[in-house]
Amino acid sequence: MEEILKKALEKADGEYADIRFEDVKTTSVNIMGKEIEFAGTNKSSGGSVRVFHRGSIGFATFTRPEDAEKAVIEASRLAKMVKPEVETTLYPVSPVRDIIKPSLELHPKEVPLEEKVSLAKRYNDILLGGGDKIVSTSTIYQDSIQKRYFLSTEGSYIEEERVYTGISGAAIARDGTNIQRSRKSFGDQRGFTTVLNREVEYEKVVKDALDLLKAEKVGAGVYTVILDPVIAGVFIHEAFGHLSEADHVYRNEKLKQIMKIGTRFGPDELSVVDDGSLIGERGYIPYDDDGVKSQKTYLIKNGILTGRLHSRHTAPLMGEEPTGNSRALNHTFIPIVRMTVTYIEPGEKSFEELLEGINNGLYVVGALGGQTELEMFTFSSIKAYKIKNGKLGEMVRDVVLTGNVFETLMNIEGIGNDLRLFGGLGGCGKGNQYPLPVSDGAPHIRIKNVVIGGR
Repeated sequence: MEEILKKALEKADGEYADIRFEDVKTTSVNIMGKEIEFAGTNKSSGGSVRVFHRGSIGFATFTRPEDAEKAVIEASRLAKMVKPEVETTLYPVSPVRDIIKPSLELHPKEVPLEEKVSLAKRYNDILLGGGDKIVSTSTIYQDSIQKRYFLSTEGSYIEEERVYTGISGAAIARDGTNIQRSRKSFGDQRGFTTVLNREVEYEKVVKDALDLLKAEKVGAGVYTVILDPVIAGVFIHEAFGHLSEADHVYRNEKLKQIMKIGTRFGPDELSVVDDGSLIGERGYIPYDDDGVKSQKTYLIKNGILTGRLHSRHTAPLMGEEPTGNSRALNHTFIPIVRMTVTYIEPGEKSFEELLEGINNGLYVVGALGGQTELEMFTFSSIKAYKIKNGKLGEMVRDVVLTGNVFETLMNIEGIGNDLRLFGGLGGCGKGNQYPLPVSDGAPHIRIKNVVIGGR
């Protein structure tokens, strides 16, 4: 493979060119209600070429390795046709030669399809076992084994195997017109063990869906809230992480002013990180799609904006350095700046200490979804619990959090010592590239003056 792709690169006509090629084998089990809708394996392969010429980029895809040469010629032609927004060069890096293979306790390729189907069915049966008020369930198992190659005209050669494994289960409960749902998803790059022994978690999914039918709607208002690690991680990824992606920033003058390095965005104890080097996490990448080694990048450190995420293309546009965040969903897409593993670093407070002094607040748990528009956000949680006089109370439902991300970060009053990271079967969406594998997480976070409304 290396020799075929290397020979194709010799046809490149530009200052720089690279080739990505991938072979992907994906096994899926999809169960809806009592029906197994799909159980099987799909294979795909293909590659793409980028050619850089005086700041412009030509991009072409191909299916077979022997077609790579034609794609290189086409990408070179396109690079010379396009007039760039700004003439620039790629940030210089040293060439890399590396071969990466994962070390897994149990590789999913060693597990028969029948065992994967049996596992998904077992979890789905737990979801179905909640009684007549459970009107719908969905269970999805998936593993993906990817063999990836990267070559550049600078002399880099990276050969890598990535193995993703995950399971997702959801239950919908109904009582008349009252419809409630709960879900759990697990997924990372640690192998088949990730999806084992999740029975208790799916029992909790059923219980939550049924309990939400009996829960009262939250009263709209302004609360002191404690976010659990799930929704706190989603919040920091969606509401702040995307604002840190340099291809957003350098094109947007308003965002440049807002996201000025050295600006205070939170209390001293707040530090936000993107780290693609965390082996085993769903968002782990040894190298990005520019061939740059992944690294730990502080976006906020001790409350101060200290960095942002870059590719080799965006870094020189802002006078900064690449951070290993150039990523493409697959070979049919050109790499853009994307997050990897984004999280809030842990503080020193226990959960009990975070509860202290809250007379009328909410403990917000899980994330159902949300949206962001520049610095404004709206997120809905799976459930929440009232906090009265520093103690957890009854469950409430239909909890929606809204606000300005920068005001919200400044209103952080306490950060827990219990950091957790999450992956799952989903991913991040940007530029029609979805779902890109990422992880996010946080410890428990206490925030004052959060606007809460019902869905």
